Amino acid sequence: MTVVRSAPTRELSAAVLHDVLRLRQDVFVLEQECLYPDIDGRDLEAGTVQFWAESAGGSVVATLRVLDEGDGVTRMGRVATAGVARGAGVAAQMVQAALATRRGPVVIDAQTHLEHWYARFGFVRDGAEFVEDGIPHLPMRLDG
Repeated sequence: MTVVRSAPTRELSAAVLHDVLRLRQDVFVLEQECLYPDIDGRDLEAGTVQFWAESAGGSVVATLRVLDEGDGVTRMGRVATAGVARGAGVAAQMVQAALATRRGPVVIDAQTHLEHWYARFGFVRDGAEFVEDGIPHLPMRLDG
């Protein structure tokens, strides 16, 4: 059983922040071979909130970042799930938890193959496909 937790990045313990960043690195940089600076400065912005799922043993098995884009718009991204937790609905639990805390529009840049997965939560395509780090993406939006 997993538990979804959330906190502003500035309030995370060093251990949780390490585990969140390590999981993002494992998934995006190592597994998907996206060579980009994941630590982009936005994690420490005042309105940034991290969501993470912990396994029964306390390991971080999924993560999601929420950014305040201003004008009431929220950006959700850096959704990553460890291989051992995929297919168990953990990412969906985190998305639902994140959306439950938001008011107003939420935008994402979804990997194109996940368009229908995000559509389950009400997201719709909001622009043309683009390639980022060699992976096709779609801008999507959920009006709240």
